[in-house]
Amino acid sequence: MQVHHIINPGIQNLLLTKKTIQNLLIFSSQFIFILSELSMAMYCRVRSLLSSVRTNSSFSISVPMHSFSTSPASSSQFENVGFIGLGNMGSRMAQNLIKAGYKVAVHDINCNVIKMFTDMGVSTKETPLEVAEASNIVITMLPSTSHVLDVYNGPNGLLQGGTFLRPQLFINSSTIDPETSRKLSAAVSNFVVKEKTGNWEKPLMLDAPVSGGVLAAEAGTLTFMVGGSKDAYLAAKPLFLSMGKSTIYCGGAGTGSAAKICNNLAMAVSMLGVSEALALGQSLGIDADTLTKVFNSSSARCWSSDSYNPVPGVMEGVPASRNYAGGFASKLMTKDLNLAAASAKAVDFTCPLTQQALEIYTEMCENGHETEDFSCVFRHYYFGKDKL
Repeated sequence: MQVHHIINPGIQNLLLTKKTIQNLLIFSSQFIFILSELSMAMYCRVRSLLSSVRTNSSFSISVPMHSFSTSPASSSQFENVGFIGLGNMGSRMAQNLIKAGYKVAVHDINCNVIKMFTDMGVSTKETPLEVAEASNIVITMLPSTSHVLDVYNGPNGLLQGGTFLRPQLFINSSTIDPETSRKLSAAVSNFVVKEKTGNWEKPLMLDAPVSGGVLAAEAGTLTFMVGGSKDAYLAAKPLFLSMGKSTIYCGGAGTGSAAKICNNLAMAVSMLGVSEALALGQSLGIDADTLTKVFNSSSARCWSSDSYNPVPGVMEGVPASRNYAGGFASKLMTKDLNLAAASAKAVDFTCPLTQQALEIYTEMCENGHETEDFSCVFRHYYFGKDKL
């Protein structure tokens, strides 16, 4: 028997008898080398048959004449995506969704950014409600809790379309407090999905803030920390991976927001510690470049030293080397530290480092550095010097 005569990419309908399949199993070592002649679709069908031989006298295999899409959007039940909030982060996240093949409708109060998306051929909407009516999933990426609440509950908000909503899932990637995330999730669940799909009778909500900053948003390498329904998380995972490199399920509603607050608290304290140590080192006669090498080869190594160094000139491509422009603004860090402090107070937890970091960044903002990257504490609070 010549296996290569049976497996031929030009055959559209192939009849395999039980004996033929048995022969194919016997000649499996030859079969492996002939796979290069198969289309992937035909290989999958043949493999399925070989792994489940029955007593039937024959099996019919049809070779499809079309190719299968590898776009992430093709494997997700959420093809129509609404995106609200097109700032430094949101605009890049939305563009990555478009690249991945999703049909995206966007909204923002900034007319200039809306024009940019219109010129790209992207559907733009005048209100959040219009976005909801055009989408089966809606993502929000907004500056603060008040902005999120306004987009959901304000005039022409996402939840102002009556009892029945088109979106099956709402994802908030804004950094807000866990309690608000839980309340919004509960509010969303009081509605009914307009067009039921599978078990989706009521819309669900995920809190899914991100880490990685503007560069990761542009590169599609964000990390999503997600709270809410586990089933909703799994259904939305292909969408997350169109914008990021990793997703972490944190638990029920509000846990994604809690994880983000804790992450940013640790990031702030780490940046303050590295900046303080580098500035002290300079005062003791050690240049920042040398001390950074010591840190990165020793136990002090961390993200603030080896990936986001605060000393101008030590590392290329970071805000410190472009006069602290871009990156994560000090005012946003102050906002997140306020969220951490308020959340800690709500559960009667003492956070002395949170309070100290909040005081420092509040002072930075009051002194006119609110738009500069949060690593500017090295220059403006510790009065460290640029690399010579």
